Amino acid sequence: MRNNIIELEQIKSAYEYDYKSVSKRITVCAGTGCVANGALIVYDELKRKIAEQGIDIQIELKHESNSSEYVYLSESGCQGFCQMGPLVNIEPEGILYMQVKPRDVDSIIERTIKSNQVVDKLLFKDINTGQLCKGRKEISFYNKQSRIVLEECGKLAPGDINEYISHNGYMGARQAFTELNPEEVCEIIKLSGLRGRGGGGFLTGVKWEFARKNESDKKYIICNGDEGDPGAFMDRSLMEGNPHAVIEGMMIAARAIGAEEGYVYVRTEYPLAVKRIKQAVKKAEEMKLLGDNIFGSGLSFRVIVMEGAGAFVCGEETALISSVEGKRGMPMPKPPFPAQSGLNGKPTVINNVETLAMVPYILRNGHHNFRRLGTDRSPGTKTFALTGHVVNTGLIEVPFGATLRQIIFDIGGGVTDEEGKLNNNGFKAVQIGGPSGGCLTEKELDMPLDFDSLTSIGAMIGSGGLVVMNDSTCMVQIAKFFMQFTQNESCGKCVLCREGTKQMLALLDDITEGRATAETIELLEVLANAVKAGSLCGLGKTAPNPILSTLKNFKEEYFAHIEQKRCPVKKCLSLIDPEILADKCKGCGACIKVCAVNAITGEKKSLHYIDTKVCIQCGACKSACKFNAVIGV
Repeated sequence: MRNNIIELEQIKSAYEYDYKSVSKRITVCAGTGCVANGALIVYDELKRKIAEQGIDIQIELKHESNSSEYVYLSESGCQGFCQMGPLVNIEPEGILYMQVKPRDVDSIIERTIKSNQVVDKLLFKDINTGQLCKGRKEISFYNKQSRIVLEECGKLAPGDINEYISHNGYMGARQAFTELNPEEVCEIIKLSGLRGRGGGGFLTGVKWEFARKNESDKKYIICNGDEGDPGAFMDRSLMEGNPHAVIEGMMIAARAIGAEEGYVYVRTEYPLAVKRIKQAVKKAEEMKLLGDNIFGSGLSFRVIVMEGAGAFVCGEETALISSVEGKRGMPMPKPPFPAQSGLNGKPTVINNVETLAMVPYILRNGHHNFRRLGTDRSPGTKTFALTGHVVNTGLIEVPFGATLRQIIFDIGGGVTDEEGKLNNNGFKAVQIGGPSGGCLTEKELDMPLDFDSLTSIGAMIGSGGLVVMNDSTCMVQIAKFFMQFTQNESCGKCVLCREGTKQMLALLDDITEGRATAETIELLEVLANAVKAGSLCGLGKTAPNPILSTLKNFKEEYFAHIEQKRCPVKKCLSLIDPEILADKCKGCGACIKVCAVNAITGEKKSLHYIDTKVCIQCGACKSACKFNAVIGV
């Protein structure tokens, strides 16, 4: 039994000793976004050309005494600033290069690796100040955040378990298995006030305690990695960037409730996350961190990685359990709750990826330190996927209590117009919580964000999607977009969700296509409230939120569509006549050349016009226009 006692301090010391030989560390972001932009090509080019220069380069730490200094090249998970990828970080100088191409590798080697100089053209330029920023400490996108769960994401090599241990990884799990009993583990998490980051916001420690008290010969832990919100990628990035934190969180949860088996449920559309979480499980098994007699405690815990087919409803815990059991992913009425009767009828705790990845931090640093961030009823931090009409987009982490103004204007750098130029006066709304959330307006910009404040105004944190919208956005179209998504993803089990989302979408179509009347709005509100009240699971109960919040805050836009048959921002094609916009037309004549019916006239370098009586709205002129000047076709 003693053979299974892992000496974490020895592994940490050995890693730190080996790391002393690293003269420079180059970390290439290999999250999904950067990989899609060619990060692995940059990685290979760095590896090849540094070696050609005769510089000692390694892609893993040397386990040798008295080794000479060398350059250590590694991949990482998502570093957060996705729009600027591929990202290349160089330590110990703290340099962060952005949008790196293979052709930039020579200058990085010559100037930075050999001469300790910075390549200015690869630095981030602040759009507000015009200043070049050397690294994370100078970039507002990073230095305005408070990172706990993302702190090591982007710094660690996700496949190197020794590096995770060198950052005190698995110390919390060891404490749970060797120093604490299940009651004490539950109590620590309850004292931390940790609430589920998947959207529900239920107290994690209370959920664990509930499952712990239910006597059973078998219990389960399930990590919910089925992240399906449009624009959300927080859980994916955590699984890609720091998979061992997720596994350690599952181990601690297992100890708390007495489970010996756990599942990581990941949607198959996340191949990199699946690959890295599987690699991490295998490494942990090889080091006896998973399996029998964990840390010499005599206790066992095993983790199985299961790929889901990508149904949004499987994010709901009873539907997820059905999917793990091999059935169709459909929700069940509650109670009984999974903590009473879950997987295979046994007590089961389901936490999402971010929740579980928070747990090791709490064990290592104590519940008091966790509570130092956030608000009294929503302690800690929350990750958000910040996208839309904002200067800086990507993955961020802020304490609960931060305001939308801080997120959008300080971290996000401000609002952009349709051409991507800074226009802070153009802010219109922000969709929070994905398809289950709501649209907030300027009057909510300074409201501290937490679970309760958002619920009080009919919105929700959700899984953490944040989509910023400028004044060119049609709010009816936004409601329609999210309703189309939830209608497609409804499993169809309950009538209110199955038929209600379909009918709500049809009513929105009537509005955007000019067929609606004042009664349409009344019917839409009645139907939305009925679906919200009567649906079986969270998908249906929250599906009307985008409609209800846009009706609450932008009702005048709905009535403009209905009464005036006009889309105020000219985005609903059925409600606008073909037109060439004066502020965008350059008079190039491209539209005239492709018009098959000679409906367009105008002199060169002067505004062109469309004769709406002749135009057949074929769209050829819009396709030919390089300046987005043609609308209504």
